[in-house]
Amino acid sequence: MEEAIRLAASVPGLNAVELNFPQHLALLSRDALRSVLAETGLAVTALNLRYEGAMFANGAFTSPNPAARDSAIATAIEAVDIAVQLGADHVILWMADDGGDYPMQVDYQTLWRDEIAGFRQVALHNPSVRVSVEYKAVDPRRQALIRSMGEAMLAVRDVDLPNFGVTLDLCHSLMAGEHPAAAAALAVRDGKLFGVHLNDGYGVADDGLMVGTVRPLQLVELLLTLRDGGFSGTYYFDTFPIREDPVAECAFNIETMELLFDRLDHVDLTAVREAQARHDAVSALRVLRAAGLV
Repeated sequence: MEEAIRLAASVPGLNAVELNFPQHLALLSRDALRSVLAETGLAVTALNLRYEGAMFANGAFTSPNPAARDSAIATAIEAVDIAVQLGADHVILWMADDGGDYPMQVDYQTLWRDEIAGFRQVALHNPSVRVSVEYKAVDPRRQALIRSMGEAMLAVRDVDLPNFGVTLDLCHSLMAGEHPAAAAALAVRDGKLFGVHLNDGYGVADDGLMVGTVRPLQLVELLLTLRDGGFSGTYYFDTFPIREDPVAECAFNIETMELLFDRLDHVDLTAVREAQARHDAVSALRVLRAAGLV
């Protein structure tokens, strides 16, 4: 774990990490983690919840086993406390097994009630820590409970707490059949987009490919939407360098983002908005072409 953090620190331009909880924190002591973070200069900006093992196979916050639900909520609350200790103000809940696989397997009203109750309990624990749900349509469950930005925003409405919001993962958005920029706009307008996980893919599975390699124009539109909406959170790379060197792969992601941010500075936003007011795709795309983005 310490070596992984040192490798991350060797990536030019990388200044933070987000750790999986409890898995990564189980691999080294809290003092050892603080030491290697101080050594490398990396900040921790969030903890990502990962529920694994037989106890959570039928769900975490929506498990039919009350002991499993209590354990899942307690783990998330522990993550909130540890995030504060590490200087982070964000805990991301990916409820991987909350959902079902077969028709008639679950009662959807009960699942929703239990999910919202769990979210509220975690968010209420410390109002200074942002808590967000990271939605995903399928995988590992065939039907996740919170599959889209619309459902995530419905959860935000039902939780009804200032520190509860949404994390958008680009591949997850594509898997849900969404247009990522349109999905982001739903959360940005209410100040409820707390995190962005960038990657790329073909929309069928959670490909986790390098940023901007498959759908570059959709990435550009997403970044413009985030900039226009005042998003100031972390851009986190949720990519899977299975065959690529992870340091080189992450460096490529950062180089891509720096290039895009530079070119976005030269986009005539007034001209874009005028074209959009007419629903004029050709003119809007020509503005992006003039900035070297198309």
